[in-house]
Amino acid sequence: LQMRQTPSARKRLKEIGSRENRYVTDVNHQITKALVETYPKGTLFVIENLKGVRSATEKVCVRHRYVSVSWAFHQFREMLEYKARLNGQGVIAVDPKYTSQTCPKCGHVEQTNRNKKRHTFECQSCHYRSNDDRIGAMNLYRKGIEYIGTGTAGV
Repeated sequence: LQMRQTPSARKRLKEIGSRENRYVTDVNHQITKALVETYPKGTLFVIENLKGVRSATEKVCVRHRYVSVSWAFHQFREMLEYKARLNGQGVIAVDPKYTSQTCPKCGHVEQTNRNKKRHTFECQSCHYRSNDDRIGAMNLYRKGIEYIGTGTAGV
């Protein structure tokens, strides 16, 4: 359709884009609503600050780029923040650096700890093994605990 450049092709592309935007907005709304309703007042949601994630896609090959940048992270964060505020909950965004490369047991940080292709994590120091996404979640949990303890850590 993009190659055609006819008025009908441009109109069709606009319709497809609008449909995708509505879908993403709806999914973000459903997820944030479910999160806020599932957890009690006083819950602190810890998310990664993904500002600038789009520029990281310059290193991703073209066929995988759409998957990397197609989700509305900022919209998700805004929805979660306002819904959490209305429900007496909090949201903090922490620095995402090394969250999937840091061992939650010993704190060792190394790029080879994580195997992106296999989605596995093995600490080169203490040999703790797990799923790399689970490791990232455990490290976000730790940053949330630090934030509660000090009031500002990791933000």
